[in-house]
Amino acid sequence: MLGSSRESLAACQEGLDALRQDAGFGQVASDLFAVAGLLDSEGQLRSTLADSGQPASVRSGLVQQIFASRISGLATQVVDMVVARRWSTDLDLVLAIELLADQAAFTVAEIDGTLDATEEEIFLFSRALDSSPALQMALTDPSQSAQTKGAIVRDLLGGRASATTEQVLQYAVGHLHGRRIDAVVEDLCGLAAKQRERVVAEVRVAAPLDPAQERRLADILGRLKGRTVRLNVAVDPSVLGGVHVKIGDEVIDGTIASRMEQARRAVIG
Repeated sequence: MLGSSRESLAACQEGLDALRQDAGFGQVASDLFAVAGLLDSEGQLRSTLADSGQPASVRSGLVQQIFASRISGLATQVVDMVVARRWSTDLDLVLAIELLADQAAFTVAEIDGTLDATEEEIFLFSRALDSSPALQMALTDPSQSAQTKGAIVRDLLGGRASATTEQVLQYAVGHLHGRRIDAVVEDLCGLAAKQRERVVAEVRVAAPLDPAQERRLADILGRLKGRTVRLNVAVDPSVLGGVHVKIGDEVIDGTIASRMEQARRAVIG
């Protein structure tokens, strides 16, 4: 992706990341893959949703009309976010939804503690491709349907891989968009690795942080963790002041409310 599509994708990825703690997030990947698959086969609908000449309200209304009853509210919110952005081509819009589906799937694996295994399984699948020209031919044969190719992947994995590995690979082999299958699988390995290297910090503050404050906090936390840290900031007046940070199971509580509670406990013994 180039230009406006690259910028739009980055914004959507941040928007999706902010939803990771929402109830029902585990269903988002499946829903987004379903949407991407439909748009891949429906050229007119794809073109309409990617047409920035159409008012955003029209495109959003179309999303609600077509998808709201078919997918979860959270996934509908993500699709709405995508069609509101500017895309260089209608294919870029489909690719963006696919990448967001992959991101959602890898996020769930990260939360479940299966991301390392998923990354290794996709890597092993890429090695199997490299060593088997027959497998490559079977998975790139244009006469074979996406369902048939997905079944080949499922049979090859034999129920030994994680649900995330099976999900992302089954979709990928059926929607190559003219790309080499080995390159597509390699990209999936890269996406999984990128997800593993990122750290997300859930931050609660009494008042909104300005961009400079967010950058400083992210830099400080990044130095502490030795990795890039992304902030999900929520305004919570109950903290009174200071900042409450949660990274995985680790909590850094520098709020005034926490200090007051510590003082109260000290007073009452």
